Amino acid sequence: MTTPGEVERTLRAELRGEVDFGAAARALVTMDASNYRRVPLGVVTPRDADDVAAALHVCAEAGVPVVPRGGGTSIAGQATGVGVVLDLTRHMNALLSVDPAARTAVVQPGLVLDRLRDAVHPHGLTFGPDPSTHSRCTLGGMIGNNACGAHSVAWGTTADNVTELAVTTYAGTAHRIGTGWDGAPAGLRELVGAHLGLLRTGMPPAFSRRISGYGGLDALLPERGVRLAQAFCGGEGTLGVVTEAVVRLVELPPAPALAVLGYTDESAAADAAAGLLPYRPLTVEGMAEDLLGAGGSVGAGGAGRAVGLPRGRAWLFVEMPDEGAARAVARGADALDALVVTDPARQRALWRIREDAAGTATRTPDGRMAWPGWEDCAVPPARLGAYLREFRTLLAAHGLRGTPYGHFGEGCVHVRIDFDLASDAGVARFRTFSEELADLVVAHGGSLSGEHGDGQARAELLPKMYGPDVIRLFGAYKDVWDPAGGMNPGTLVRPARLDENLRFEVLPATPFAREVARCVGVAKCRTTESGGPGVMCPSYRATGEEQHSTRGRARLLHEMLAGEIVTGGWRSPEVAEALDLCLGCKGCLSDCPVGVDMASYKSEFLHHHWAGRIRPLAHYTLGGLPGWLRLITRLRAAGAVNAAARHLPLPLPGLARERALPQLAKRPFTRGAGAGAVAGVPGPGPGPGPAVTLWPDTFTEYLAPEAGHAALRVLRAAGLDVTVPRGGRICCGLTYLSTGRLDRARKVLRRTLDTLGEVPGPVTVLEPSCAAALRTDLPALLPDDPRAARLAAAVRTVAETLEEYAPAWRPPRLDRPLVGQTHCHQHAVLGDAADRRLRERAGLVGEPAGGCCGLAGNFGFEPGHHEVSVACAEEQLLPSLRAAPPGALVQADGFSCRTQIAQLGGVRARHLVELLAEGLTD
Repeated sequence: MTTPGEVERTLRAELRGEVDFGAAARALVTMDASNYRRVPLGVVTPRDADDVAAALHVCAEAGVPVVPRGGGTSIAGQATGVGVVLDLTRHMNALLSVDPAARTAVVQPGLVLDRLRDAVHPHGLTFGPDPSTHSRCTLGGMIGNNACGAHSVAWGTTADNVTELAVTTYAGTAHRIGTGWDGAPAGLRELVGAHLGLLRTGMPPAFSRRISGYGGLDALLPERGVRLAQAFCGGEGTLGVVTEAVVRLVELPPAPALAVLGYTDESAAADAAAGLLPYRPLTVEGMAEDLLGAGGSVGAGGAGRAVGLPRGRAWLFVEMPDEGAARAVARGADALDALVVTDPARQRALWRIREDAAGTATRTPDGRMAWPGWEDCAVPPARLGAYLREFRTLLAAHGLRGTPYGHFGEGCVHVRIDFDLASDAGVARFRTFSEELADLVVAHGGSLSGEHGDGQARAELLPKMYGPDVIRLFGAYKDVWDPAGGMNPGTLVRPARLDENLRFEVLPATPFAREVARCVGVAKCRTTESGGPGVMCPSYRATGEEQHSTRGRARLLHEMLAGEIVTGGWRSPEVAEALDLCLGCKGCLSDCPVGVDMASYKSEFLHHHWAGRIRPLAHYTLGGLPGWLRLITRLRAAGAVNAAARHLPLPLPGLARERALPQLAKRPFTRGAGAGAVAGVPGPGPGPGPAVTLWPDTFTEYLAPEAGHAALRVLRAAGLDVTVPRGGRICCGLTYLSTGRLDRARKVLRRTLDTLGEVPGPVTVLEPSCAAALRTDLPALLPDDPRAARLAAAVRTVAETLEEYAPAWRPPRLDRPLVGQTHCHQHAVLGDAADRRLRERAGLVGEPAGGCCGLAGNFGFEPGHHEVSVACAEEQLLPSLRAAPPGALVQADGFSCRTQIAQLGGVRARHLVELLAEGLTD
């Protein structure tokens, strides 16, 4: 029998692409976005179709199964496997050509959908199918699953928009298929000819979302034109590997408008959806208020009003080609309330609610996790209201909860359900519910899968939908394409059970394991689109490597806890390597739809990884920064340290040689500030206002006291009674957290609470990273100390303090353009809505850049990180500085951001309070 080592060596000899049978590469692809986990033999990243053919031939000779994989966002388990995984995203990701006149494009399978849409947009064209994962799903994956998306009500499924496919089978044979029998594998024409009656009368009634199984097989009927390429779509990698595709493009309406219709409840919205189809909509999307995560009343608009939706408890989003058509829908629909939106930015904001539902729906209102498994079954649209009512009843009968939403115009419902997939009883209930739900879907003439494929989640139940004769035909169809059965076995034909290979069964029952399992694999962290306020995931954007995405790191941690592939436990070098380039930006905490907090996971890992061992020097120098700065100040050695930093030919041990050290302040901020007025700083404004504590964080105290003095001026000018605790004795513990010194962080935080005592009012923190640490990490590290929760609740940014406690104060009008950087932790933890309003009131025009500055505290100063640090800055920050209008002010509230701007951009950025304080002077 051929060994894995022999297969690996043969593949390396035959292919130009990469072959990796190592632990990390395998761990990264054990899961997709489903509940399932299968351990592969190795990963191959072919460079072209010849590499694909060679890999398939080698695997066929060795009897090793093959699984083609795109973005890994499949939710039914079909992108996982036990053999060789073909990663088609690294090299085979090109848009080969576009023919605007013919409205076609030629693509490779690893091309991300949004890259195709961006390329054809200047021609007024797009690719019609658009699943919510459009920023990271690939065309090959869409073909495999016959993906649809919101616009399929107008433009059809992926199968409807594919005209030709280049396919390589398991034995390495190439086929070019389109319309007609040319290119078909031997025996296919005879198979279809022998089963014409079954294909005509034995299939379930056709409707637009009958995706399950080889549901497009009747496209091979002569009266339907023998559409081979269309029938191949939806094969879920079980027939062959697509190496190239010719896809059809559609014309974009120049000014689409969105009619948002409010209804009393979900069933009313579902009942109304089919009646809107005669208006020829582009989309008819539905959701109820439980998707928003809050309650509310119909009369007040409930949760919907909070996000700009019309009155109601459920809504239909109906996109029309123009404003007139949208208003006609709003008038003609029997809705409780309606809203027509023409502004593109406002439309995008509303659509974002719907697109993020794949993650939003992963949590129930009480915070429990909900899982896929019945994510996209569909019924004919006219049956949707009745189906949803019975579906809700079935959920209640099993004591389960889920939040339906989806493509109501085509009867396709997405829902994640709070299954207990970690206990035997919970898994048994999962199976029973699945069997009963399959019966319900079939009773309504529906399809077990409406766009994402069956995979392992539903393939076992396909006989309920198709019956034994059609199931046997499916098996024969599979065998014609793949007689050896090597393509993605266990999927669709002769499937694995729906309750085996569950990814939760390998995890220990620990809180950390539950956190790691939170990553459901929707892969929003893999997007490379720039612009906007989003942060996640800067290291993936810089490297393009899965192991440096939030999902990749979560997968490696999952496998570390499982111990089957990654066997080093907390000492695992594979996990350490992946986490090394995590900037700790916390962007995933807000941008990941399920709130994965990789910065905290990294701290926990480093805490265990280095326990009882000598740590890297950076953990002692940068990680112990507050202590070092306090010592330098006590020794009055700031001047000597600054001189040494300027003139030493070599960097300090453990620090990057590419970085200059920031200069220390000659005088700490609190030396004289706490007692009242500092030289040049006016005392309190007229009348004693509310008491405010100004937090002297380490960066303000020792490195940027000018920000502290400016804050005193602004807060006192607003009439607030400001006190400043003694600097040096209080600390948020941030640097200890970021280097995984959790025991030290807890000790520092307890000392801080002892020193600070009870605070009478808000605690204003200037440094966003320190504010974020106090608001979230402090109570997490000291959950049994009530003082921690009280301090966390008191933390405010400057803008929040002014808005809450000095609402009548008018900031000085600066009337200047503004550029700069929003701190990652501000974006992720604190939010910047109050800051935006304050800037607007001060006449500051423009927004700081999104993304990450790339310095990220200690990250950019550590050896080996400089290249990635600069790449992060080059994504949004540095281009925004270069494009700044004349006279623009540069704002960055984070000390790291200001340092990065100074070192890479050559300009001085200032905290918002500094800009406001200068306005007071003027």
